[in-house]
Amino acid sequence: MFTGIVEETGIVNTIVPSDQAIRLAVEANRCTRGLKPGDSLALNGCCLTVVKLTARGRLRLVWFDLLRETWERTNLQFARPGTELNLERPLRADGRLDGHFVTGHVDGLGRISRWERAGQDHVLEIAAPPEVMRYVVDKGSIALDGISLTVAGVSRKGFRIWIIPHTFEVTVLRQRQLGDAVNLEADILGKYVEKLLGRRGRM
Repeated sequence: MFTGIVEETGIVNTIVPSDQAIRLAVEANRCTRGLKPGDSLALNGCCLTVVKLTARGRLRLVWFDLLRETWERTNLQFARPGTELNLERPLRADGRLDGHFVTGHVDGLGRISRWERAGQDHVLEIAAPPEVMRYVVDKGSIALDGISLTVAGVSRKGFRIWIIPHTFEVTVLRQRQLGDAVNLEADILGKYVEKLLGRRGRM
């Protein structure tokens, strides 16, 4: 479980594809403290298992093995060496919940349809698939590339959010452009409510 509060941005160092999986190495700093093989780490909101940690000079590399399905269902498929990724370690049992509950399971890919500055802030509009939009509500929470954000407006095929300067500066959003793909995870509370109401309707 994560909170959607990005700890740092890491840099893709190595991508080694194969028929069954993709091996990915990411340069990280803060998130490597206490990290060991078998631990989880969220990359752009996608929960992955650490398989190895290595060092190359001053670089600390975290290695992951991704199934083809994970690769193709997330925007990690567009990553190249040098691409920056949002990183977050799992929530500790005694930790603060500053964002919202984020599972690290990406529901779908959205596309940036509007991305412009508005005063000191930025306004971001996302075109999202139906399987995500069914859970998006005005003033609700959504994870975008692993960032916990508040929905500021909803349309039939997308939603709008506002980005404050701090979020823009410390996440990969500062590199995003129109048309870019973003990982989306809807609030899990909405999924549980839908399932509960569905069961009641069949009783």
